[in-house]
Amino acid sequence: MTTSPSASMTAYGVLADQTPVNQVTLTNSNGVSVDVINYGGIITRIETPDAKGEMGNIVLGLDNLEAYTKATTYYGAIIGRFGNRIANGKFTLNGTEYQLATNDGDNHLHGGVQGFDKKVWNMTPFTTQNSAGVTLSLVSPDGDQGYPGEVTTEVTYTLTNNNTLDMQFIATTSKPTIINMTQHSYFNLAGKGDILDHQMQINSKAITPVDGGLIPTGELMDVAGTPFDFRTAKAIGQDIKASNEQLKLGKGYDHNFVLKDTPSNELVEAATVYEANSGRTLTVYTEEPAVQFYSGNFLDGSTQQASGLVHNFRSGFCLEPQHFPDAPNQPTFPSTTLLPGDVYSTRIVYEFGTK
Repeated sequence: MTTSPSASMTAYGVLADQTPVNQVTLTNSNGVSVDVINYGGIITRIETPDAKGEMGNIVLGLDNLEAYTKATTYYGAIIGRFGNRIANGKFTLNGTEYQLATNDGDNHLHGGVQGFDKKVWNMTPFTTQNSAGVTLSLVSPDGDQGYPGEVTTEVTYTLTNNNTLDMQFIATTSKPTIINMTQHSYFNLAGKGDILDHQMQINSKAITPVDGGLIPTGELMDVAGTPFDFRTAKAIGQDIKASNEQLKLGKGYDHNFVLKDTPSNELVEAATVYEANSGRTLTVYTEEPAVQFYSGNFLDGSTQQASGLVHNFRSGFCLEPQHFPDAPNQPTFPSTTLLPGDVYSTRIVYEFGTK
């Protein structure tokens, strides 16, 4: 007997200022389920079946609200206004220089000290015949973290009966500004151990190489003949210890992989991951021109979750679809400018499967 998709809301916790935080549990007709809290729009849990049909959580998460408020790892969060790094936290738009909050050395990372990952969103669950979802909305005031313009944004997570989590991001602004949103879930398809044996394919023939501050140099680097060539599936750990300057700078993989020669709103397959012991697969689709592949190089075992999974070095990986890092300061990169009257729109899809 198949059940109808469901979306149920429960109390999750209370912030220090007494703001209540809720959690929505989305479940599809196949028993796949996703938990989302309205603090940061964080995905705290994704349960999918393995090849034997046994359910298990495939994302890194924390066990309570206080842990999420203290975390600096962006577990499962909505990232904005600007994903990834902006050099020295500065950019110039229409002749005006803006200074953003710096929270990664001299640089601005993932929206600043209080980015979208640290905000309380409005949250409305919904169901349709073939899906369960939640719509999150937020107004970011003019000057928030140094950004110009009041930005109104809406993120919708839709869990379908096709075992996809379809995510739509929309934003508008009152003044010219920049925006580059993404989702920051850490995956471990085995639900335990490290991710070095996961087989990954990334449909990219070039990365944007970085300097010592992990800021793009402005060039494109062909992946052929380098540890960054994932055009054919290989283990994440196969080349991660290779003698390579870019791997040294990133302490592993923490790089922007180019997916499109020219930006478009076409949904493309960015990457596919397979974990042999569980048989689980993850495929990531996006409208974005690039994806950041991060191999969990800064996880240090200081956090864990109730399942017993300790967040050790490389115990999770991220695939964060995005525009290129530092794009406002790199004239050859696709633009991240949003103007009043225009609508920022992008889409990311996680497809869960087994083989």
